[in-house]
Amino acid sequence: MPHFVIDCSENVIRLKSADDIMQEVFNSASSTDLFDASEIKVRINPFAYYNNGNSLDDFIHVFAYIMEGRNTDQKAKLSKAIVSKLNAILPEVPVISINIKDFEKASYCNKTMV
Repeated sequence: MPHFVIDCSENVIRLKSADDIMQEVFNSASSTDLFDASEIKVRINPFAYYNNGNSLDDFIHVFAYIMEGRNTDQKAKLSKAIVSKLNAILPEVPVISINIKDFEKASYCNKTMV
């Protein structure tokens, strides 16, 4: 916990490697001091086929899934840190965004909890 799933147009990973993009998201999340670095998970899904507002403009969207308990200001800081870093390393990408969803602690389960 947390999980950061990056959706992007396939061309984005031609501009910057998938590993570099994931590492920057990891570093940005870690820099907020909201999470233990050993628990941050990042994945990337490049899309060859998409319709982005009836265009083929490149895009990056990060889906962040975090354990409940952070306030709105903390989540806003996290969002801004990640979008700012992605914009800095990929300024040519016109659409960069993120949304954050909370995991409910009561219903979350992983194999170490069973």
